[in-house]
Parts: sequence; C-alpha cells; structure tokens
Amino acid sequence: MAYANNTRTVTIADRFNALVADFAAARKQRRAFRTTYNELSALSNRELADMGINRSMIKSIALDAAKTV
Repeated sequence: MAYANNTRTVTIADRFNALVADFAAARKQRRAFRTTYNELSALSNRELADMGINRSMIKSIALDAAKTV
C-alpha cells in the first residue's frame, strides 16, 4: 500500500523569514504601546477624567492597545 507523504522540510531560510516576521510584529506592538502611552501621558488629569481614565490606568490601556495590533 502506498502512502502520500506531503511533509515539507523546514529550511534555514524559512526559519529566518519567520524570525523577521516575528521581529516586525513585535516592533509594531512596541510602537503602538509607546504611541498610546505617550499620548495619554501628555493629557492633563482633567482630560483623563473626562474620558473616565485614571493616570494609573495608562499603562494597562497602552498594553491592551498593543495587543490588538
């Protein structure tokens, strides 16, 4: 009986391309975190309160924003 074997060997180039893609995704997440964090930090306490945000919540909001990217 014959079996079809469609396994693909992973080459060094495939692993390198995956590494580059992971690096690009991490860079995009860091940029989203940094942008969100800096923009919220620049607001006054009054402006943050108008949005229902405490200053202590800025980091967690920025982390959530980075996860959605």
